[in-house]
Amino acid sequence: MKLLKLILENFRGYEKETIIPIDESMTAIVGRNDVGKSTILEALEIFFNSDAVKMDSGDRNINSGFNMVTIGCVFDELPAEIIVDEEFPTSFASEYLLNSDGNIEIRKQYKVQATVGKPLIFIRANHPGKDGIHNLHSLKISDLKKIGKELGVQSEVADQRVSSLWRKAIWKSCDDLELQITDIDVTALGKDSKAIYSKIDALLPTFALFKADRESVDADPEAKNPMQAAVTQAKKALQEEIDSLQDQIEKAVLDVAGRTLEKIREMDPNLASELNPRFKDKPKWTFNFTLDGDEGIPINKRGSGVRRLILLNFFRAEAEKKRLDAKAPRVIYAIEEPETSQHPNYQMMLIESLLSLSLREECQILLTTHVPALAGMLPTESIRFIEKIGHTPKIESGNDDVLEKAAASLGVLPESEVASAKAVLLVEGHSDTTFVHHSAEQLKSVGQLPHTLKEKGIAAIPIGGCGNLKHWVTKRLVDQLNINWAVLMDSDIGDPMQHSRNVKKIEEIRTSGKLGFLTKKREPENYIDPQIIMDEYEIVVEYSEEDDAKKIIATATTTRKDDVLEKFWPKMTAEMILSQSKYIDDGAGRYEIQEILSDVLSLC
Repeated sequence: MKLLKLILENFRGYEKETIIPIDESMTAIVGRNDVGKSTILEALEIFFNSDAVKMDSGDRNINSGFNMVTIGCVFDELPAEIIVDEEFPTSFASEYLLNSDGNIEIRKQYKVQATVGKPLIFIRANHPGKDGIHNLHSLKISDLKKIGKELGVQSEVADQRVSSLWRKAIWKSCDDLELQITDIDVTALGKDSKAIYSKIDALLPTFALFKADRESVDADPEAKNPMQAAVTQAKKALQEEIDSLQDQIEKAVLDVAGRTLEKIREMDPNLASELNPRFKDKPKWTFNFTLDGDEGIPINKRGSGVRRLILLNFFRAEAEKKRLDAKAPRVIYAIEEPETSQHPNYQMMLIESLLSLSLREECQILLTTHVPALAGMLPTESIRFIEKIGHTPKIESGNDDVLEKAAASLGVLPESEVASAKAVLLVEGHSDTTFVHHSAEQLKSVGQLPHTLKEKGIAAIPIGGCGNLKHWVTKRLVDQLNINWAVLMDSDIGDPMQHSRNVKKIEEIRTSGKLGFLTKKREPENYIDPQIIMDEYEIVVEYSEEDDAKKIIATATTTRKDDVLEKFWPKMTAEMILSQSKYIDDGAGRYEIQEILSDVLSLC
């Protein structure tokens, strides 16, 4: 299941019921300080990890006059069926446990007084409201049988020991179920309906929150996280095996207990009749994992910068990890202010890693920021802009007016060269400007191009990727100035998910009548001639069009990945550029980079 919406009511600054839409891949909550960004992440932490994080008396909105706080979540991408009885699977839809949009909606209500106890949990569903059949989920099977027999539906029940079959037959017998939005109290569910809710609970994503500020104590969660988050994911991925092992242990122990009781019964039948073998508690599978610092110094004593650096590289590692298991557990990574305690270069690396990670089917990313450079890199569809109207946070997303307000509030600005340019080529990163300008200069020198980009007044502007806030701001200004523009993007052909997304973006740009280019190779680094590395380092490097050439070259030459293009592309000759970008079309040799730049020059 994937998180679709968060619902807050009477929680901190959110007095009235507020619905926050969550993007299927990345949700970027942006706005100025103290508008309620962190509140959203912490509400989710309370919802998902209530055993570890508690609501306290200060979490109630002081203006409402009510002491009941609601945190709700809506989920989509539900399984087609659920197994409570192996022979007769059911579904959330047939159990009338879906809301009016066909999704699972769970609301947790907390009574906030001097102390806060466990929440009341409700499933808000479009549920039968007809008298006599409105509460079937709360009834024992004996009561279901009684109602079913009164309605004469027992012949419709294939196995009269299965509650879901009785409910289905009873509901089917009614012409009008009088469906209405109902809050179904989970604590009042019958035995097998509780089993259905346990299935919902097992399907919920893992939620891992990484906050900007934590107390520096030995038990500091950030010293363990994100490694502890990895433990949680691993446990969830192996849950079926864990459950199976747990069942085997229980059966073995109960077998011993049963045989023991039989022997007791031979000696003292009365005593044996008083004894009932059972496990008092389910076993707890705990793995308390961390990273030890040098000479035994705890990581939390190394300063927030080091801890955040571990976090950065956890996400970089996760982004590069190959996912082969289609049933990988869902996980939501929530990161508060990723810019905290990090060098600007590291901030960019973290955002890039999170963007890559957000493309995975099993991942959702939530983050908060108010830093313009980071906000500019965020996909426009992911933006949730928060501003306070009086004392009330207002959340907006999804249209040009909102994006304009977000850009103005955060100070996201286009590059200064735009206003003086005759045309603009939008590229992904600063290194890509070196790629296109050096290529144009070299190809002009051998007569393959009539002009360089600079000679024609064409500015190459890095915007971090098509479809982000910086791209929107730059494109908006370009359109206002009536300047022609084009986009050059990496194909990322080694990454199927990113590649398909990039292809779609370029198709949208071309459909709009603009020039859009996608590299045939994975990215500009794949066009670097390996002979340059050989000449300078006497190292043989090999990479295909789909390989991560940037990483291969960086590793071989001990160069930062982000510096590879800047360092080696200026050494490419015109002959090398033509050779490395040559491709065959209908039996004829053509030169990709020369063709792209020739089309770009036609902009003006």
